Order: sequence, then structure tokens, then C-alpha cells
Amino acid sequence: MAGTPALAQETDLPSIGGAGGGLLSGQQEADIGRQVLVSIRRSAPRINDPLVFDYLNAILYRLVPSAPLQNRDLTLALIDSPEINAFAVPGGIVGVNGGLFLNAVTEQQFASVLAHELAHLSQRHFARRMEQQETSAPLTIAGMIAGIVLSAVTQSDVGLAAIAGTQALSAQNMLAYSRANEKEADRIGMDILASAGMDPRGMPQMFEIMMKQNRLQGNQVPEYLSTHPLTQNRVADTRNRAEQYPDLDVKEGQEYHLMRSRMQVHYASSPEVAVETFKAYLDHPEARKYHAIRYGLAVAYQANNQPEKAETILRDLLDKNPGRITFQVSLAQVLNDEGKHDQAKALLKEALFRNPGNYPISVTLANTNLAEDNGAAAADLLKDLSRRFPQQEQIWLRLAEAEGMARNIVGVHRARAEYDALMGDLESAQRQLRQAQEKLPAGSPQRQAVTERLAEISRQLHSDTES
Repeated sequence: MAGTPALAQETDLPSIGGAGGGLLSGQQEADIGRQVLVSIRRSAPRINDPLVFDYLNAILYRLVPSAPLQNRDLTLALIDSPEINAFAVPGGIVGVNGGLFLNAVTEQQFASVLAHELAHLSQRHFARRMEQQETSAPLTIAGMIAGIVLSAVTQSDVGLAAIAGTQALSAQNMLAYSRANEKEADRIGMDILASAGMDPRGMPQMFEIMMKQNRLQGNQVPEYLSTHPLTQNRVADTRNRAEQYPDLDVKEGQEYHLMRSRMQVHYASSPEVAVETFKAYLDHPEARKYHAIRYGLAVAYQANNQPEKAETILRDLLDKNPGRITFQVSLAQVLNDEGKHDQAKALLKEALFRNPGNYPISVTLANTNLAEDNGAAAADLLKDLSRRFPQQEQIWLRLAEAEGMARNIVGVHRARAEYDALMGDLESAQRQLRQAQEKLPAGSPQRQAVTERLAEISRQLHSDTES
């Protein structure tokens, strides 16, 4: 792309870990990421909204092909906090606070934060800081990182306790990037945006929003700024750099604004307030043409136990936007609230036929089947989802529920084992797998699969114990 700074020429860095020496190997980073995820799953409030998760996954992987990442297998953690924050840690973990939707006015601004985090990840800034600390205990590092992340996302002492339980290694600075790191991440992040067909100008715009938030909060610095130091000079530098890119005719994605409406309802002080807020938005003479505002009112009505009003709006939106998955799934959720499971199921089955494997459609259809006590149908959907999204612990938990409803006891043990493993309870995972093993005939393919998985869990438990 003409006028785009050459990313490949500017990102040659020494290898960290592996055969070339250095501190952390790829496997060690993976172990750190796994431990951090366990801590997040155990202690951080999470958003399990399948529509928001699917949107985030889509925009993240729109950016990933343009990021100079060694490992593009990322795991997304969606944190339930209204604060502005996002983070990326070794092992390919990308965390996003729900509050980022509240503060980023455009999709370009929102994507700029993700691009910035991918840039940090691609340059292995954490690993480079760890190398400076001269420590070789990945799980100790993992405990510290998890503690700092939890302090940020839970706004409680949970994370501080995690830090106190590990070796002190300038913990308060472990996640605070240097000015050089930030400048590098700004530059590479804007390259990522431009290469992905998004507007690099979203980054300085987002920084200005954060600076304004900082001024409004007085001495209470937004969490993101405590780990990503921001100055007026840095904002000016990114604005000047952004102007060097060609002008792009970037179409603002409607889906972002639909998800933003969902999050505005989620973080409203009450469902009643959400209803009144979106009604007030609709008073603007131009507002009715904005589907995101009408959609927000429908979501608010649903939250306020007024599903009939929500259904009316969603059916109208779907008439105007045939086949739009967000409206189909939202309507099905409302129909389920009204007890109209047959209608919801018919709508979702048709949508899934046209969009095979779609995450929010599949999750909502599985929930509909569970509401109808059809565990076998739900389990079929959830087994497929568990193969494609193995890091989503709530999928395994729902699968265990569905298998129990279908009276597949072996399936319950296997799904529960995977859930326990993701939550870091490897001994419980072992017990679940042994119980499954006992119920299967010797020599059967299913028993062989359980035996192999049990061996993997045992090796992981042994490795963690040694560390």
C-alpha cells in the first residue's frame, strides 16, 4: 500500500528463547499463558455473551494476518468490567474489558487498542522485560502476571494476594511498558490497522479519549494508562504518524455499534435506566434510521422483562435486514424468554443451515434445546463447539449438563474433565477421566481416547508440580 511504512523492515528483533538462548522458549510462554488463563477463569468476572464474543473474535482475526506474530493461535478473554482496559500476555492471551465498548466511539478506535496489544505481543515485550529481570521460573512469572492482571480487571485485592504469593520481581512494573515499547507498539499497531484495511487515525483518536477520561477522573488514572503510559507528546506523535498513511474510505461496521448497544445495556445502572436512555436517543429526529439505537432499545426491553416489546422491534429490524445473524439470535433469545421454544428453534435451525457452525447461533440453539430438555440435540451442537473453541470453559460446562440430560454418563465425565483442566484442577480432571475409563469396554476406541487424554493431563500435572 503506497505511503504505508514498511513494517517488515522495522521489526527485526533478536530471537528470545529457543535455540538462540534467551530466557523464554515458546513452550514456556505457552505454560505462562495457560497459568494466567487459569487465574482469570477462577477470579475475573467474565462476559459470556456469544454475540459479543463472536464479534471480538472476528475483529481480532481480521487484524491477526497483518500482525508479525510468531504464534497466531490466540485465546480471547472477555472481562466484565466497565473500565477502559485491554492486555496481551505471553502464550497468545488477549484480554478485553467490556468497558472498551463504552469508550470507543467508532470501530476504528476500538480496533486500534487491539492492534496495539497485538503489536506488544508480536514484539514479545513481556518476554524481553522478563529477560531483564533475570529469572527462569515461568510459573513464578505467570503468578505475578496473573496477579497484576487480576488487580486490574477485578479492582480488588484478589490480584494483590496472587502477587504476594509469588517471588517479588518488581511486580508493580512487570506490566508497565517502557516509552520505547509503547512507541514501537504504536508504530506497528498502526501498520497492522492500515494493512487490515482499517484507519490508523483511530489510534490517536482513542488516545485522546483516554486522555480526556484521565482529566475527568482527576488523580484516578484509567487502568489502561497505568500500564501503557500516555503523554501529550505520544498522542501528537501518533497523530502525525497516522497522517502519513493514505486517506482510506473506511466504512464503519454496523456490527460494532450493535455490540456497543449490548454493552451499554449491560453496564446501565438498571434495565429501566437502559430503556429510558435508548428511548431518549430515539427522540433525535435522525435516530430512527440507526439500527443500533433501535436494537439497543430491544435489548433493554429484554433486560427489563418486556420481551413482547423487544420481539416487535427485532422482527422489524430483521425484516429490514434479512439474514442478519445478530438480529436472528437476539430474536431467538427473546422468543425463548417468552417460552416460544419451537419458534426460536425453527428460526435458529434455518439460520444455522445458512451459516454452518456459526458460534452464537449454535450456542443459542443448544440453550434452546436444553430449555426443552433435549440434551442429546444440545450435546451434538456443544461437542462441535468444544472442538472448535476448546478454551471456552463454559462450553464444556454446558456440554456436561447436556450429556447428563441425555444420560450419557461417560460424556459427562469427559466434558467435566476438560472443564476442570481449564480451571486448573488437574487432579479432579484425572478423577473424571478415570471414572469414564472404568465405564468403557477394554480395547474400544473411546476408551483409548480417554486413556490418551488421561496421560496428557498426568504429564501436565507432573510438569506443574516440578515447576
